Amino acid sequence: MKMISCFSRERVYLNLKGFFLFSQTQKTSMRFILVSLILLFVNISGYSNKTDVFTDQSIEVSFPDIIVKNVKQSINIYVTDEKIAEQFNNTKVNVILSGTNINAEVINGVITLPYTFNKKETITIGIGDFMHSEPVNPIPLWFSILPPLIAILIALIIREVYTALFIGIWVGTAIIYYYKGSWLLVAIFKGFLAILDTYIIQSLNNSGHLAIILFSMIIAATVSLISKNGGMKGVVNRLSKYATSPRSGSFITWLLGIIIFFDDYANTLVVGNTMRPLADKLRISREKLSYIIDSTAAPVASIAFVTTWIGAELSYIQDGINTLNLNESAYGVFFNSLAYSFYPFFTLAFILILIWKNVDYGPMLKAETLARKQGSSSPNTYSVDEKISYDLMEEISAKEGVTPRSFNAVIPILVIIFGTLSALLYTGWNQEVWNSNTLGFFEKLSDTIGSADSYIALLWASLASLFTALILTLSQKLLSLKDSVESIIQGFKTMLPAIMILTLAWSVALITEHMHTANFISGLLMDASVSPYLIPVITFVISALVSFSTGSSWGTMAILYPLILPSGWLLAENSGLDYETTLSIFHNIAAAVLTGSVLGDHCSPISDTTILSSLASSCPHIEHVRTQLPYALTTGAVAIILGTLPASYGVSPWILFPVGIIGIYLVIHFLGKPSEGVKMIQHNTTTTQP
Repeated sequence: MKMISCFSRERVYLNLKGFFLFSQTQKTSMRFILVSLILLFVNISGYSNKTDVFTDQSIEVSFPDIIVKNVKQSINIYVTDEKIAEQFNNTKVNVILSGTNINAEVINGVITLPYTFNKKETITIGIGDFMHSEPVNPIPLWFSILPPLIAILIALIIREVYTALFIGIWVGTAIIYYYKGSWLLVAIFKGFLAILDTYIIQSLNNSGHLAIILFSMIIAATVSLISKNGGMKGVVNRLSKYATSPRSGSFITWLLGIIIFFDDYANTLVVGNTMRPLADKLRISREKLSYIIDSTAAPVASIAFVTTWIGAELSYIQDGINTLNLNESAYGVFFNSLAYSFYPFFTLAFILILIWKNVDYGPMLKAETLARKQGSSSPNTYSVDEKISYDLMEEISAKEGVTPRSFNAVIPILVIIFGTLSALLYTGWNQEVWNSNTLGFFEKLSDTIGSADSYIALLWASLASLFTALILTLSQKLLSLKDSVESIIQGFKTMLPAIMILTLAWSVALITEHMHTANFISGLLMDASVSPYLIPVITFVISALVSFSTGSSWGTMAILYPLILPSGWLLAENSGLDYETTLSIFHNIAAAVLTGSVLGDHCSPISDTTILSSLASSCPHIEHVRTQLPYALTTGAVAIILGTLPASYGVSPWILFPVGIIGIYLVIHFLGKPSEGVKMIQHNTTTTQP
């Protein structure tokens, strides 16, 4: 016991001695640590007093211009005093938001407070000596669907897209001003003015939108010029001499429809009016001729990458990308969406198989049988105003006395094709991508096009094409400079309706973005437990119905693209799908809007291209619609069942395209029958050849 006590005292003594020795040797360090702790305590205790510098003179509060219920938005507090902003930069300060303490960071003089407005209330904000109150009346989220919904309904009722889009915008602006505190009549008046001074101006004050307008005008001018100088007439004349039988005549018509890919109107009118006399000679029915013309106009123009359609398509896609803040390019999305554009490709295959097997079914079979026996229907049975056709033909027909030469059209077309490709590669080129050994050629090409500036590429190529066409025209003295310029201006004029639709569509897209329509639709679909894999099919069907009812594929795209693209993305994202799967569905939806619009356009008796196809082939309009409808619906059904739906679930398009074409072949094989008298006609045609 005694030994233990002595040992303990000695141990304590040694420990105390070590402690004092340690303190002496580390005196400087200890003082530094003590001073630092004191300063830290002083800073912490004085933290709440630092915000006293915030006053009415140094703070401004900004609420969202358009407040929507149940949508997370941001309230921004701006520190207007530069010294205070610099002092508090990257520092957290205490903000009282409607009684709730929030530690918010000052970043570059701005404090951002996320907030979800759920009801009509007065928001109070306090920071230091600064206090601010703001009454808010959020727009109910379901109101956001009213502008596009009313636009669709009015388009269905009056069958006119311009007025429908205008009224849709007006409804949106009136709602916005009403919930900002204006009386109803005042809100309607302010909303009317805002259509022009806010939404149309903002839509046009966009470099991408202006590039689309310029490109569309330039390519239309090129089409007009190569028509007036006889270039397109030369192409048709060169190919039409190979048509010696109903089968070869139908094939040449199909081939011309693909070659004149850059504009559906030019395609319809040039091919129809040129091939009609030859089709009559070969006893191809006017119904079959108008079907081939109609089915190689919009389908080809909608999927080719340099057409009068591409500008609008890229614009609508870009608006969807901007709404979602995606790191994707519009041309990249369009390029990838071609893998899901089943209906246009299946339509082209459908016609080719019909021609190859020399069969038809349904009303078309009766029309072909009658034509083989008696010749084509008389143009006197036509029931639509032919002045429309005459006026349009005047715009695209060659000038009297001009010798048609095919190269005057072929060269400018090649310039715009290869010019666009070259410009896309130039603006999107990344040497590291092309040096990579892990990427395939098509992956590298897709990456390059996705990174390219498509607007610049299209502008460069279209301008080069127009300049080439002008040089060819003047150097051969086909047209005078005055006539050439007039032809170019005439081409500009033809794009005015399209530009009007584009501008109104951009305004609708801006309204739906401001009112968060995509949030409402995606939330509605999620509440209904709709699988994101079904959205492309639903989109395809809705697009077809709207386009059929309105008669306008462009109007349908203008209304649906701003709604469906963001909604589909948000639904897929909120359903927990990964980025690649969501992007694949996004590409499928982009294709579904376009291809569904084309299907509805084909089936609609009030569609402009359907009417022009009847006019150009001098086919009774109702007969054209009646005979074309079964073919269009058959191709549409195959596109859904063997294309769009399985593609949504990840089946490769490399598998679906061959399977779909086989499906089309089987349908034609079992339903198709040869026209009566076809062998006799082919024999007579062959024996009369020199």
